[in-house]
Amino acid sequence: MKSSALAACGLAALLAFSSGAASAKGCIKGAAVGAVAGHYAGHHAVIGAVGGCFAGRHLAKTKVAEQKAALQRADQQRAEQGSTVHAGTLQTTAPAH
Repeated sequence: MKSSALAACGLAALLAFSSGAASAKGCIKGAAVGAVAGHYAGHHAVIGAVGGCFAGRHLAKTKVAEQKAALQRADQQRAEQGSTVHAGTLQTTAPAH
């Protein structure tokens, strides 16, 4: 039992630090929540931590993807607005002599 717990902790640590910062944060937060939930669900804190790590990484990656998509939509909208000319937006003034 102790060897499987050590292997699970090692796997969680490996996943936490093997990828980018967003994934590591997601893993660490998820592992903490999963450990607490696993502890209260029947003294399975290590299993909960590993499951929480996977869930946290998934949520962090989803959040990053949503943020990138929102930025792309905003850039596309700005590009479309810049390419259209609305009546009244171009005003010319005569030089004062």
